[in-house]
Amino acid sequence: MATVTRPKRTLVGIELARLLAREGDRVFTTERARELAPRVGLKESYLLEALHHLHRNDWIVPLRRGLYALSSTTPGIPNAHEYEIAMSLVNPAAISHWSALYHHGLTEQIPTTIFILTTTEASVPRVRNSGPGFSRDGYKVGHTYYRFVQVKSHRFFGTERVWISDARIWITDLERTLIDGLTMPRYFGGFAEILHSFDVGMERVDVERITDYASRMDTSTAKRLGWVLESHGIDDNNVDRLASLPVKGWRKLDPSGPKKGRQNKRWMLIENLPGVILT
Repeated sequence: MATVTRPKRTLVGIELARLLAREGDRVFTTERARELAPRVGLKESYLLEALHHLHRNDWIVPLRRGLYALSSTTPGIPNAHEYEIAMSLVNPAAISHWSALYHHGLTEQIPTTIFILTTTEASVPRVRNSGPGFSRDGYKVGHTYYRFVQVKSHRFFGTERVWISDARIWITDLERTLIDGLTMPRYFGGFAEILHSFDVGMERVDVERITDYASRMDTSTAKRLGWVLESHGIDDNNVDRLASLPVKGWRKLDPSGPKKGRQNKRWMLIENLPGVILT
């Protein structure tokens, strides 16, 4: 039986992938690969062909044009963490919403989509004819979906830098994550999940910080936070400050729920949460 050998360019491409891993470039650009190519004897004229072979053999994963990540299927090479990939897809970026909620230990439900907070000014990846692209679940890279939540630049705050494995990433802090839940519960599995998260994490919440965050968002979010804090027995100047914020008309406690329920005049909220009791 004849021995099957890999083309020399493919072998050199594999050496390039190993070199990128040794250099700590789990996520890399075409330019970075071009910079390292001479060290493994890969000519510039064959670089794109080598990257094509690496992709075809699942050694690397294309993220967006000119950007790649080392694959988790590559033997002996540490792959890029999903959050590390998220940081490379858009700038600025912070892991957020349901993903951040899970990171902070406020939910046991593991999100199947990586949520990324960014700004409306940022350029997010767009659909392509092949490779990664948008679907109803988000922007797909490999087997993972990434969903970008864009906000005005003045609302991109409340982030912290943490280590995930051996990658350093940005993530919304505990207080900002809970505030986002009061604003967009659909990205957290529903409003009931957010109320449960407050139950779980209330002792860890910096009340002054979360009050400040809420006052920088819309009034509806601030009123919902005041309602939640008061329901947990918190009665201080921070709660009074939220109560004093002017608001025109009734707002829904659960923004994703129906506009019916008991009216709470102190918070000008329609308590549209039948059967939900805070402890």
